[in-house]
Amino acid sequence: MNYQWYPGHMTKAKRMMQENIGLIDLVIELVDARIPLSSRNPDIDELSKNKARLILLNKSDLADAEANRLWITYFQKKGFHVLEVDAKSGQGMKAIQGIVREACREKIERDRRRGIKNRPIRAIVVGIPNVGKSTFINSFAGKACTKTGNKPGVTKGKQWIRMNRELELLDTPGILWPKFESEEVGRNLALIGSMNDEILEMTQLSSDLIGYLLAHYRELLAQRYQMSGIDDGTTALDVLTHICEQRKCYKKGREADYEKAASVLLEDFRSGRIGRITLELPAENGKTADR
Repeated sequence: MNYQWYPGHMTKAKRMMQENIGLIDLVIELVDARIPLSSRNPDIDELSKNKARLILLNKSDLADAEANRLWITYFQKKGFHVLEVDAKSGQGMKAIQGIVREACREKIERDRRRGIKNRPIRAIVVGIPNVGKSTFINSFAGKACTKTGNKPGVTKGKQWIRMNRELELLDTPGILWPKFESEEVGRNLALIGSMNDEILEMTQLSSDLIGYLLAHYRELLAQRYQMSGIDDGTTALDVLTHICEQRKCYKKGREADYEKAASVLLEDFRSGRIGRITLELPAENGKTADR
């Protein structure tokens, strides 16, 4: 299955970032902790050259705790400041102001030597659609500054937001990139909801997810759907059929509604109801690796 989605407004969003990057001291990049590499837009590194960098592993409560630790080490070795957060619950948010100061230490010292006092750090918040940028900004500010939503494309234009005396944030729309480097990246983005579900084949997507869960999180899958007897011979069709029976996903005449069962599974994954799941791990060569 070919996963691609690049609506026209994303070209405009990229151009907006290019036009404003000269005003910026710090780039705060939100990634989804379940797919930290797949959810990084490769264009951002190019656009952010010579800027202080902070990566926030957002939705970390939905990701495997051990995998979160591995990804923090991975990004730190790459020279990034990094923090795991959950913008929705507020977990980790209190640590951000301190890590922002640490990331911008050179800028703060430079201003001090020049006699410039109380000039706020200007940061841009970037990330792919549905990674939680607006939720992060509202949580950090302690008030509703931006629109939020559980679908991609809610933020349409740029917004400057004064957080406090030390920090101003520029919010930008979520930006994907025109062509994903692998089908795995596209699949991962589709699984976490960074694409429009209406363009996807949800039954196939759920089958891909089941295959991964059977290989790496079999026990969580069995617990969530009360499935006994899962073994190496269990197939995605077996799991979807079981969900149809358990959740009464039927069409007329009690025909199994696999599309509805697929939606149940995907929503359970995206919301964390199956458990804490990470879809990719770091490898020494910079590419993701299976367990």
